[in-house]
Amino acid sequence: MTEVCLNLLASPELEEKLLDCLLMHPKVPVFVSQPAASHGGHIGDLDQTEQVLGRGDAVLIRALLHADDAESLLAELRITFAHSGVMFWIVPILAKGAL
Repeated sequence: MTEVCLNLLASPELEEKLLDCLLMHPKVPVFVSQPAASHGGHIGDLDQTEQVLGRGDAVLIRALLHADDAESLLAELRITFAHSGVMFWIVPILAKGAL
């Protein structure tokens, strides 16, 4: 079964709710989250400082899971986060392991 990395880019206000969804999902074995800066395609309204800087605050979450599980998770997230502006993209995992 193909493994993928599901990337989610969201406003910081949605971080805890997204993390809770992933923590509760039985098919997400591992994920990471980190603060990020969004350049273009802004996921929320920019305040004056962000407009001057040309970037907005965001959170980036990366989850490793099977492709089928990623699609079912996305279906759930589409309902829970409808019209929230959360962006996503999926990329294949070419290799993984532990050192």
